[in-house]
Amino acid sequence: MKPERIQVHIIESDDELTQAFAIRREVFIIGQAVDEKIEMDAFDANATHILATVDGKPAGTARWRITGEGSKLERFAVLDRYRGLGVGRRLVDFVIQRIDPHLPAYLNSQVAVIPFYEKMGFVVEGPVFYEADIPHRRMTLVRQSGSE
Repeated sequence: MKPERIQVHIIESDDELTQAFAIRREVFIIGQAVDEKIEMDAFDANATHILATVDGKPAGTARWRITGEGSKLERFAVLDRYRGLGVGRRLVDFVIQRIDPHLPAYLNSQVAVIPFYEKMGFVVEGPVFYEADIPHRRMTLVRQSGSE
């Protein structure tokens, strides 16, 4: 798939937010049996949401928000039919390019996808913990410095 066929942008309409929530519902609530009350949380109201499309069709989503610990990257979800095309990589790259470079950036990765985030510059911190009965580990972004 040519990279230009994958587009990522910040969500600006209720319709796009509905599309993003539908992706999360399919991936997490249906696909991974995450309780809807856990997945669709109060943080959605204050987060920045993004949508990835492939040939104009909704394919993936994510959000980020500022916490007391820095920029927290969350809810990365790519529909099964669009996996392996680079949609996830584009979502992560998009967020990293837009978050405040002076704040720490972190996420809670499902253990199964830690290798993906490691390729994106994140390192594992701390022990395994469970969110929605799924094992996770905290990961922090190691930013490349031009002065090293």
